[in-house]
Amino acid sequence: MQKVWFVTGSSRGLGRAFVAAALSRGDRVAATARSTASLKELADVHGDAVLPLELDVTDRAAVFDSVRRAKEHFGRLDVIVNNAGYAQVGAVEELTEQELRDQLETNLFGAVWVVQAALPYLREQRSGHIIQLSSAAGVIAMPLGGAYHASKWALEGLNEALAGEVAEFGVKVTIVEPGGFATRNGNNPDPLANGHLATTDPAYDGLRRRLGAMAGKMPAGDPAAAAQALLKLVDSANPPVRVLFGKGFYPLIQQAYADRLRTWADWQDLAIEAHGQLQAG
Repeated sequence: MQKVWFVTGSSRGLGRAFVAAALSRGDRVAATARSTASLKELADVHGDAVLPLELDVTDRAAVFDSVRRAKEHFGRLDVIVNNAGYAQVGAVEELTEQELRDQLETNLFGAVWVVQAALPYLREQRSGHIIQLSSAAGVIAMPLGGAYHASKWALEGLNEALAGEVAEFGVKVTIVEPGGFATRNGNNPDPLANGHLATTDPAYDGLRRRLGAMAGKMPAGDPAAAAQALLKLVDSANPPVRVLFGKGFYPLIQQAYADRLRTWADWQDLAIEAHGQLQAG
């Protein structure tokens, strides 16, 4: 069955690959980007099957207008892909208030606006699939990524709650957690080089050097392959709430969860002590 997609952050990277894969199999796509000039090639090739929309996801009114236009243009919406986002890099002490707010405005609030705009249509038609691009960084955290991790961890909890809220309406939610993909110049992206960088404090220079030596060492994933995997995901009758895209991070996540469980177990005596014993009455 032909599907109608609404994809944010379609100008490049995974978002562009998702749009191209959907169009290549005959689906229709409302593709959004900050500038529609970056979408001209898609429109030239695919004609009426693609609806280019200029959109800054931090503008709530513009999000609602774009989703409405997509629904009116295509008649329905089937797959909502919250992909727009970026990485703010910097130690927590280095972050300005504006940098942290901007990170959350785009990665978190922008995604919320899209969900709120699309859900009335999905509920009415009793179907649809919301895809939230999170990250392996939404499950584990590394130094210098506090703002980015905060946005992605928030999305993880938000969308897990959302999945439980909308299941009765026939709407599915999947959190996609990619590792490193070759979204820039064919290389595994190094967030220390390619993210939005906070003004540095020399106190963290040693940490920066150590992390910089390790960054980008994992093999880069192919965005085209990720797009084909996404097609299988949206065609699944019973998609997962969470799925990793890419290899290399699963062992790290296994270890992270094992460490958390062990720490909670090691400190159970204190946890029980903290509960206390209130007297009834």
